Amino acid sequence: MSQPHPPTGGSFPPRPGPPAGARPGPPLDLGDEPARHPAVDAAVQAMANAATLAPADQIAQYEAAYETLRETLATIDQT
Repeated sequence: MSQPHPPTGGSFPPRPGPPAGARPGPPLDLGDEPARHPAVDAAVQAMANAATLAPADQIAQYEAAYETLRETLATIDQT
């Protein structure tokens, strides 16, 4: 029995990308509930707003939201 071999030429077929013209949907509806924690609510809203930004700008938004959530959770754990 022979083993399968990788494609000749050392390359693999290209991976499919997103469909042409694909864009993120509208921001999430966060409802009318009162804020449970202002910093968390702000981070969640920033992530929802990031969906409308260019991909390079989305990364910065997500990193900032992550840092806010990490710091907030660390503070909550200390109490």
